[in-house]
Amino acid sequence: MIVPVLFYIFVVITVIQIIYYFVFSSFLSKNKKENLNTDINQPVSVIICAKNEAKNLEEFLPSILNQKYPDFEVVLINDASSDNTLDVMELFSEKHENIKIINVRNVETFWGNKKYALTLGIKAATHNHLLFTDADCKPVSENWIQEMSAKFSSKKTIILGYGKYTKTNSLVNLFVRFETLITAIQYFSYAKIGIPYMAVGRNLAYQKEDFFNVKGFINHMHIKSGDDDLFIQDAATKENTIICTSKDSYTTSVAPKSFSQWFRQKRRHISTANHYKTTHKLLLGLFFLSKVLFYALGTFLFFFYPWKIILGICLTYYIVQFVVVGLASKKLKEPQIIYFLPFLEIGLILFQLSIFITNLCSKPNHWK
Repeated sequence: MIVPVLFYIFVVITVIQIIYYFVFSSFLSKNKKENLNTDINQPVSVIICAKNEAKNLEEFLPSILNQKYPDFEVVLINDASSDNTLDVMELFSEKHENIKIINVRNVETFWGNKKYALTLGIKAATHNHLLFTDADCKPVSENWIQEMSAKFSSKKTIILGYGKYTKTNSLVNLFVRFETLITAIQYFSYAKIGIPYMAVGRNLAYQKEDFFNVKGFINHMHIKSGDDDLFIQDAATKENTIICTSKDSYTTSVAPKSFSQWFRQKRRHISTANHYKTTHKLLLGLFFLSKVLFYALGTFLFFFYPWKIILGICLTYYIVQFVVVGLASKKLKEPQIIYFLPFLEIGLILFQLSIFITNLCSKPNHWK
């Protein structure tokens, strides 16, 4: 009796997964034409918060300064670094007049809080249009500012971009890039259908008004992480949010070099999701839970139910998944990932389960 019941549950779970992938396909379609500002080259403040990032600034900051854009400044925030980050910033500012440096010292109330440093940088920014990235990031093109800022309009004031990781020939790099792709597919598609829930600080733009209208990070200043996704939780709506997926709009950064390093990074990110809105947590949770049950029940039923039926259901799932993820990986310039999809998906599930269990036992450290 239990096996037939599990079979019907398996069918429902598979249908739920397929529905999710149809939703995820929404970001593949072109955006409706927006009423863009008449001044397509509006002044932009690029904001980079750095803590002990001297080497990364030396390597990646030139790619920001060499952007082909007529009017932009670069706001460099030294977040109480203990290395020579400030010295590197000052050396660059001697050669570039459009650099503004904000030197943040440790304040006991906001000790080690990136959001405090970012708030000071945002307040000091000259321009209303703000574009954020990290010190270890590099735009893939000289048109990054142009591509991202072109999405600003009278209605759309929050722009979600894509932050890639540089491809290397290692297993951890493959998993990192796969997880980044799947995450991007989700937050792009949800934003496209009017349910924006997160962004990545490596590539995000919004206006000052959006920041001050929600009183900045005040609702989650006590939480060390979440300067990107928790801000989106507060400020983003169906009306004011748009995605940018053009190939010249991406940023790229160096991926974690080991599973342990990546594990620590993702612990912080996943713990932040506990503070999402209930609707967002339910949508994300159902997707993950149904995927876990799909593999668990599918494996069990393959041995205790007519295997041809189970195989047919699984193949239907994989066909839909391969089409959606395949088109998305092509659009976001990650075509190699599709060839390892089942292996990567199962490995990522186990990885995320281990993070969830670890986070239940102890709290992750903050950003630096």
